[in-house]
Amino acid sequence: MKSHSADEHPEQEYHVSSLVVLTQPMLRHRLAEQIGALDGAEVHVISEEGKLVVTLEGPSQRPIMAAIDAIQAMPGVLSAGLIYHQFDNNDKQCEEMS
Repeated sequence: MKSHSADEHPEQEYHVSSLVVLTQPMLRHRLAEQIGALDGAEVHVISEEGKLVVTLEGPSQRPIMAAIDAIQAMPGVLSAGLIYHQFDNNDKQCEEMS
């Protein structure tokens, strides 16, 4: 039986993170739209106080961190706190489902 090297079948990861984003309350809806337009981002909750619950999904940690940096740089965002981060190996999940 032939063994496969890591180069022949690179393992792919799938990352999911959740954030609480604190915004200036008057700008919360505009910022929710901007954040929701980011690749892999979804806004789940918008509170009257300006808190947004956001999830980010992507193929690696790098786009997740880039999205967090982009969110923090948006005018009207006061803070973006990472609440949860998980990653899974797609290849292992596919093997388990077969």
